[in-house]
Amino acid sequence: MTARTSHLEPGVLRALQSAGAAAKRGLGDPVLAELVMIRASQINACAFCLDMHVDVAVEKNGESAKRIALLNAWREAGDLYSERERAALALTEAITVLTDGFVPDDAYESAAKHFAEPQLAHLIAVITVINSWNRLMVARRIEPGGPAW
Repeated sequence: MTARTSHLEPGVLRALQSAGAAAKRGLGDPVLAELVMIRASQINACAFCLDMHVDVAVEKNGESAKRIALLNAWREAGDLYSERERAALALTEAITVLTDGFVPDDAYESAAKHFAEPQLAHLIAVITVINSWNRLMVARRIEPGGPAW
């Protein structure tokens, strides 16, 4: 394997940290923010971010191990996740994958039913920021617990 850089430009680091903190604050639901970040990180196969956000969800926010374990199959998990969470997870998948080059109207409209416009904007920002982090960590092959910057 070709050596990868562990360096992350300090300005990029600060910008992403600031954007992520603002998005999470504006969303106002730290548990949901972590679920969204974990789901995007699962899709992107980002072990570093999964490790970090599972720890935050469980240790800081009291999320259950069961809900974390079943997150990859949230559609089949019955009522384990609320309708609001399900709408956010569907939007997360639509934004993360972008298979058709855009977010399908049904995913957006479902989320819009559960989130006021400012919260929806912050949710989209949380999803966008974690996808940026995922790509930075995966491109550099930063391992769980490894030096991120």
